[in-house]
Amino acid sequence: MFSHMTVGADDTDKAKAFYDATLGALGIEPGAMDDKGRVFYHTDSGILFGITKPLNGEPTSNGNGTTIGFAAESAEQCDAWHAAGIANGGEAIEDPPGVREAVGMKMYLAYLRDPAGNKICTLYKM
Repeated sequence: MFSHMTVGADDTDKAKAFYDATLGALGIEPGAMDDKGRVFYHTDSGILFGITKPLNGEPTSNGNGTTIGFAAESAEQCDAWHAAGIANGGEAIEDPPGVREAVGMKMYLAYLRDPAGNKICTLYKM
């Protein structure tokens, strides 16, 4: 359904360090920074994740009610992602990582805010 997702960050170097660590815990290679300071991560499925300073020159802001979810292959991978995020400037939010049930689905979730304040999570469908 999605081709790519992008989040804003005023400090793309700090954001790259955070996402290199958290996405690395999910088996994704470190991001590549282009000559404009944008960072891109590529997945085997072709989905692209990017980080950029806002193109309009205004300060970064995050969407109230917006969450970007990254797929995980296990509960342990969610926990490793969460730990890598906290160790690299992220903030633990919501309930601690764990099992949740919704709409007939059982899943393992972990939530963070990245250094720019974007709300992100990992989800493992059980």
